[in-house]
Amino acid sequence: MTYHETSIPGLWLIEPAIHTDERGYFFESYNADDFARRIGSLTFVQDNQSRSKRGVLRGLHMQYAPYEQAKLVRCLEGSIMDVAVDLRPGSRHYGKHFAVELSAENYLQLFVPRGFAHGFITLSDFATVHYKVDSLYTPHAERVIRFDDPKLGIDWQALSGIPTEQFVLSEKDQRAERL
Repeated sequence: MTYHETSIPGLWLIEPAIHTDERGYFFESYNADDFARRIGSLTFVQDNQSRSKRGVLRGLHMQYAPYEQAKLVRCLEGSIMDVAVDLRPGSRHYGKHFAVELSAENYLQLFVPRGFAHGFITLSDFATVHYKVDSLYTPHAERVIRFDDPKLGIDWQALSGIPTEQFVLSEKDQRAERL
């Protein structure tokens, strides 16, 4: 695997080595020893998976300390525009975001460290997203931030090519608060 640190320190794009032949393909999607050498040692305790139709925007989600979650995100079917926002106290990148397309075709993964809000919008007809987390989901510690908060300056329409009026949000995401 190749590890690329993004423009925001601690946020990593991971590119697996794909082995193909006439049968199909094989790749290692996670190796704890390799991950620990490159990024740091983590124990993932929960795997989550969602399937969404085109235009579904999930996020921006995070959990308050001490229940914060680091996430390793990948797209198993279709494609998404994945967005992480640095909300680490004292970070010189506070409020900055990083966006990347994750797809079943590019095999990329995004490692989102603790202290980041995370969200994505589905670009394809359907997308299945899988992510590992290093802390269990804790409902009372959840924080949901408006996807269109002007302080964050994320242009979801430009990132996705989907008109804003076609975005599909859960009730929770519709009620989200500004930063």
